[in-house]
Amino acid sequence: MAAKISIVIPTLDAADSLPACLEALIEGLTAGLIRELIVTDGGSQDATCAIADEAGAQLVTGPASRGGQLRRGCAAAQGDWLLVLHADTLLERGWSQVVGDHIEGSGQGAYFRLVFRARGFAPTWIAGWANLRSRLFGLPYGDQGLLVRRSVYERVAGYPDQPLMEDVALVRALPRLKALPVRATTSADRYRHGWLRRGARNLWTLTRYFAGADPQKLAESYRR
Repeated sequence: MAAKISIVIPTLDAADSLPACLEALIEGLTAGLIRELIVTDGGSQDATCAIADEAGAQLVTGPASRGGQLRRGCAAAQGDWLLVLHADTLLERGWSQVVGDHIEGSGQGAYFRLVFRARGFAPTWIAGWANLRSRLFGLPYGDQGLLVRRSVYERVAGYPDQPLMEDVALVRALPRLKALPVRATTSADRYRHGWLRRGARNLWTLTRYFAGADPQKLAESYRR
């Protein structure tokens, strides 16, 4: 199989998490799936860019904005497929076989099953809700990973340059995505102030976005 996938990873001071993310991708290189690795950075002040360079990644730089960074990174991609991952997300062993089989047999976009690097009822429940939401409403988030054919991505005009809900905007524009039986284990750091509190805030932010709130104002409120 010819290498068909461009990996796109947005970063901002991600030196602590990026190495493990990249290590999990090595099997995709061995399997001949990965054509290129693109790290799209928003002005990191730590060793993120050095780590990306050492890994042989193409480094794309610009202002910090998740949507803008992803838009720039995907614009630089040359592969037939885009695999967009957050820097704190690890794909489980065996992902390359599942993804390789999928792209050989289907043109449908896909995402992975969310798991948090945390134990207990709350992280299990919130990840379970995210996976259920994705299946029922066709609305996976960026921390679940996104696999999409580049031609389809370009047809829907790609990621909007906005600081929040860029993943929701893109997924709503794409044809319905398929859940792949691969765990994407992600950091629980953003829930450090409380699982239920953050979960409720996420739902409220999504509701406001659907109601037409400005993504810039939502981002400012979300950071607070």
